Amino acid sequence: MPGRQDMPSTLERSPKGAQRTWLKAHDSAIKEYGQGRRAQQVAYGALKHEYEKVGDHWERKEGGRKGPSDPRSARPRQQGGRSGEGVDESASKEHLYSVARRLGVEGRAGMNKSELLKAIRKANRSETREARAR
Repeated sequence: MPGRQDMPSTLERSPKGAQRTWLKAHDSAIKEYGQGRRAQQVAYGALKHEYEKVGDHWERKEGGRKGPSDPRSARPRQQGGRSGEGVDESASKEHLYSVARRLGVEGRAGMNKSELLKAIRKANRSETREARAR
């Protein structure tokens, strides 16, 4: 499988189901578009329909929900859009609050949904950076 050597470290720390989803989509995209950035984008797009990034790994979405997690995942490639960096923007505020608590986000109790999303993205980047340094 060509995707095995291209697998991001965040997926290596994730459940087998997330790895399998990414690998299947990546390998299929390589057959369709060739090796490179486009194959990675396709694989992440498929992953974001069932999983969300929590810290330095990916977990199944709240309640097993499926569907796009951010504007970029919801649109065709040509239309672009902003990425949620793996955070499920469709999740409930309560779910986002619990993710923020697990990540140790300070001041989460007074945050609204958009502030929680921003804080979780920041915490995810930080944890991923730390995990790669280990």
